[in-house]
Amino acid sequence: MTSIRSLTVSLGERSYPIHAGPGLLDRGDLVVPQLAGSRALIVTTETVSGLGYAHRLQNAIAGDAACDCLVLPDGEAHKTLATCMKVYDHLLQQRHDRHTTLIAVGGGVVGDMTGFVAATYQRGVRFIQAPTTLLAQVDSSVGGKTGVNHPLGKNMIGAFHQPALVLADTDTLQSLPQRELAAGLAEVIKYGLVRDRDFFRWLEHAMDALIRGDTAALINAILVSCRIKADVVAADETEQGVRAILNLGHTFGHAIEAESGYGNWLHGEAVGAGMVMAAWLSRALDWLAEDELSRIVALVRRAGLPTAPPPGMTPEQFLERMAVDKKARGGRIRLVLQQGIGAATVTADFPPRLLRQTLEHFTAHGARTD
Repeated sequence: MTSIRSLTVSLGERSYPIHAGPGLLDRGDLVVPQLAGSRALIVTTETVSGLGYAHRLQNAIAGDAACDCLVLPDGEAHKTLATCMKVYDHLLQQRHDRHTTLIAVGGGVVGDMTGFVAATYQRGVRFIQAPTTLLAQVDSSVGGKTGVNHPLGKNMIGAFHQPALVLADTDTLQSLPQRELAAGLAEVIKYGLVRDRDFFRWLEHAMDALIRGDTAALINAILVSCRIKADVVAADETEQGVRAILNLGHTFGHAIEAESGYGNWLHGEAVGAGMVMAAWLSRALDWLAEDELSRIVALVRRAGLPTAPPPGMTPEQFLERMAVDKKARGGRIRLVLQQGIGAATVTADFPPRLLRQTLEHFTAHGARTD
């Protein structure tokens, strides 16, 4: 039987455990000690609710806490303040007080929204992440970033609010469509690129097993990814410096998501294309070797991810979207770029002409990346 593996995000009094392994949604003994009181609200989505995941967790804690459940619509298009208002309405109608605990069961969208509601309901209540997608298990559930989208930009409204627990049940990954699994692998690849050359090399060998859904390989990928993110978050919780390297591929990717309409491209798909674009620009700056660029493109492609933006996007559309990226300062676009596999930097120190050349290359060549 595959064992549970755990690590701790070290943030002083806000430190919290991450558990990864099979069967965790039934482990009330892991959840109950992290509840703030005797009330809880599970927030989930229609698809996830239909799979029974929220019901399992609700049953696991039923003997120790009164727990109700709210089901929201699926998809990035619903990651809005209007959807959050439904959660506030439920909390107030059911008279949840400051000692309630919100539990997000689902992917990154419901996790981000639930965390944002938890950060703002009665000026902050406890919350727990029970992510059911690979992308959420390795990235969005860890680190305390919460928020919703605005039509002009992704995650432009939000707050930092750390969870009390992250419960990554790997059994939930068996129900993921291949496209969703691939989207999560984009974030896994990202961690190797920004911080761990050996992990990137392991991914090159383990990618076939990950795509097959091999439990041991997935648990290792989740824990290593979370360890890397936990180390970065512990050093820079509110993204004043080094934490921004975790946005590799995201400036290009967020532009793709916003321009194509939220939900038409999955977040991980946009990040996959964005990482290739960032690598191509890094190569143009001579910060990345030719063989490293080839390895990055090959691994992104093997994961089943796009290596270029959708047809029809223009350099002007990219630049307009990128100008409102949260890393921009003083009107200057700042990007996360590669200084080799396993090393990344946040910089505005690149000639604007090279950025435009990169955008022209990818928008002119469609799916070609050579």
